[in-house]
Amino acid sequence: MDNHEFLKLRNSLSKKCVFKIVIYSIIAIIILEILVDGIFNDILAENTFQFSGSLYYWFIGNKTIIMIFSYFILFVITSFFVIRNSNKNIVEIISAMDKIMNNPEQEIRLPNDLIILENRLNNIRVNLVTNRNKAKEESQKKNDLIMYMAHDLKTPLTSVIGYLSLLVDEQDISKKMQEKYLSIALDKAKRLEDLTNQFFEITRYNLQELPIIKNTIDLSFLLAQLVDEFYPMLQEKNLKCILNKPEHVYFLGDGDKLARAFGNLIKNAISYSYNNTDIQIELSESDKKIHILFKNKGDSIPQYKLDKIFDKFYRADESRTSSTGGTGLGLAITKEIIELHNGSITVKNDDEYIEFCVEF
Repeated sequence: MDNHEFLKLRNSLSKKCVFKIVIYSIIAIIILEILVDGIFNDILAENTFQFSGSLYYWFIGNKTIIMIFSYFILFVITSFFVIRNSNKNIVEIISAMDKIMNNPEQEIRLPNDLIILENRLNNIRVNLVTNRNKAKEESQKKNDLIMYMAHDLKTPLTSVIGYLSLLVDEQDISKKMQEKYLSIALDKAKRLEDLTNQFFEITRYNLQELPIIKNTIDLSFLLAQLVDEFYPMLQEKNLKCILNKPEHVYFLGDGDKLARAFGNLIKNAISYSYNNTDIQIELSESDKKIHILFKNKGDSIPQYKLDKIFDKFYRADESRTSSTGGTGLGLAITKEIIELHNGSITVKNDDEYIEFCVEF
């Protein structure tokens, strides 16, 4: 409430208070005059004279002074009750403020005299509810981002463990393959270090506010590199990833974030594929648009689950726990990253084949 509104309200309440005191006092004086000099005049005079003649003549001699004193007493009594009634407004205002703090969803109601203040308190109440909801949303977004990072940390860690396990378990691997596996494991370990360093910084932003550093990248090379990185996970289920691509497809985007998005799609395909099946990735370019198809064979997914598949924390296979089937964040991350690049992603299920189509 600004100074002008405050002065207006204060003056209005003061005028009403003075008006009530004057009117009520006049009414009380008139009633007293009627009772003393009219209806009960003779009775009061007779009773007083019988009680004490000297007292009677004293009243007669000092009638004006006595009436003025009586008027003053009436004025004081009237003022007391009017001011006490006005103080109820203060109590109601304090009660309204308590309601705003304890139950801001409940609308504030004040007397008509305080309609300006009522409107102002309700505006404060609405702002408080809005700010509380925003604070809850921001807190939830921050928690989501922490879980996003935890999810992303798992992928390079899985690759490091997978390739190192291959080196330990398979003694007959050629030196060339050993060097290749060690190189990939080292790259993923460095990626893991980068993600760890970003962990505290990334929690300050919403995913939509993360800076996108765009450079010209070769999507053909990026996808081939990702397929190599997931080789240990493919081997565990005896899966084969078939990548069909042109020699080069260039795109202006953030390579790290797109690698995260495509990696999530490959990881999802591996997790939900039947053993001993193929995963197909097809990269094509036509009409100035880039299309990437990820296709795997697995259990059929009902349409109502497909409609929610990109929701955060949703898992199409509800029998999987977060420890065995992920947190339900991978596809949500993928969708948001692709949309940050002005792209789109759709999903469909044709019999046992699940297809994710990305378009830029």
